[in-house]
Amino acid sequence: MDTVAPSRPTARFMLRHPAHWLALGFGSGLAPKAPGTVGTLWAWVSFLVLDRWLDPIGWAVLIAAALVLGQWACTRTAQHMGVADPGAIVWDEIVAFWIVLWLVMPAPWWMQLVAFGAFRYFDAAKPGPVAWADQRFKRRPGEGIGHRQGFGILFDDLVAALCTLLVLAAVITLTRSLWNS
Repeated sequence: MDTVAPSRPTARFMLRHPAHWLALGFGSGLAPKAPGTVGTLWAWVSFLVLDRWLDPIGWAVLIAAALVLGQWACTRTAQHMGVADPGAIVWDEIVAFWIVLWLVMPAPWWMQLVAFGAFRYFDAAKPGPVAWADQRFKRRPGEGIGHRQGFGILFDDLVAALCTLLVLAAVITLTRSLWNS
């Protein structure tokens, strides 16, 4: 079976391998425009649904498993697509945004919206530490696509999540300061 993907992955490509399902965010990465944003929205909705059944320990286990399986799925899908970090792979956005929500919930809707906006900014614009993280695991000349690149797909989004959490901490501190004045 030929595993080389078309330039833009399709539902047919996604159905060819279980790693594709996961890496492409159960179809959210197939969005024709802004797949990273669509994947982050999928993360938000799925978090709200799953949070009804998962306690903090359940989330910790799910996120740990999602990171391990995600590295495998992102690596395999990138290999099958022949691209080291394809935009259609959105599992990195999903897991990273789950981490953000797991650590800030329960939060009012406006704080979740701030988290979404901040995460999308850090993920898309890649300022400072996110750009550094994005460059750490890029392919070297003559290097194939392997687990190093699969980890790199996840790593810059984890740094974007950390930056988002720092922004949220500042927003919370500022908000409390203003309300207590």
